[in-house]
Amino acid sequence: MYLSSRTIAILIALLVAGVLTTFAYVAHTLTSQQAFLAAGVTVAACFLLVYLSFEALIFREINGIYAGLEHIKRKEFKKLSNKFLFRPEPIKRVREEIIQMAERRQQELDELVRLQALRREFLADVSHELKTPLFAAQGFVHTVLDDEDDEIDLATRRKFLSKAAASLDTLDALVQDLVTIAQLEKGVVRMRRQRFDIVALVQEIFELLEQQAARRGTTLELFPPTLPADGLNVVADRNRIRQVLVNLIDNAIKYGRDQGRVVVSLVESGRSVRIAVRDDGAGIAPEHQSRIFERFYRIDKSRSRDSGGSGLGLAISKHIVEAHKSAIRVKSTVGEGTTLEFKLGRPKAT
Repeated sequence: MYLSSRTIAILIALLVAGVLTTFAYVAHTLTSQQAFLAAGVTVAACFLLVYLSFEALIFREINGIYAGLEHIKRKEFKKLSNKFLFRPEPIKRVREEIIQMAERRQQELDELVRLQALRREFLADVSHELKTPLFAAQGFVHTVLDDEDDEIDLATRRKFLSKAAASLDTLDALVQDLVTIAQLEKGVVRMRRQRFDIVALVQEIFELLEQQAARRGTTLELFPPTLPADGLNVVADRNRIRQVLVNLIDNAIKYGRDQGRVVVSLVESGRSVRIAVRDDGAGIAPEHQSRIFERFYRIDKSRSRDSGGSGLGLAISKHIVEAHKSAIRVKSTVGEGTTLEFKLGRPKAT
């Protein structure tokens, strides 16, 4: 049971007064009236003596400690809780404050452990991604250089050099993606917002990815089929949104079904346009949905590498969409397909 300082002072005062008064009354040195008066004076004197001693000797030091904690808190959180500086029961306040600080430190430690694990995972992934094309290019080049007796004909030599060049191009693209995502995370990339027709942009991307879709028998569709004759204008960085849509549609083609469909929906929603890319592939299990936007995270790593993905496309897309004050969301059902969607603002009416 917790007792306050006032309660403790009162109990001590009553105890001392009771002992002294009882002793004096039993010794017949005081009458009943005098004993009662002496008890009252003793209680008041003991209470003031004990309570003020607590306040002067102990609580003053504890209040100094609490003021130091408040100073530390101001440095950490840039807030000052003046209304709590002179509350009673400083021991209880210090205890609560220490517990809260310990809980915050434990949360920070847990977060550091989690970030450390993510850092190790990231370093392992990026080292693998860098060494794969690097070793491939190195192998082809050394094969050509080690051919001292001209055993390799010109056509084979050109083939090896072409494969080395392709591996180096892959390495260059990966490095560029790493630079891009680092700049996006730091916020140094500025979005050049302009008004443009999102319908025309989607049709342009369809033409770009048409051959890739044809190789898998995938049909690229725009929904709804009938859109405004003058297009559907949005305000955003056209080049960056193009990068996002290329990533999303490219992934939908890769992970959709053979002979399947990829549907891009453009739906007006108030002062914005909702853009959704839907495939009819295997879908994403719920435990993976919250992680697909992490760098290098893959559900099926072997298939992703065979398909040529670096694992950075969705992470870059997420940062670009968030830089437009929006959010990219995933809706997926295993065995039915996946939908990734985000919103872009429309131009203000003139």
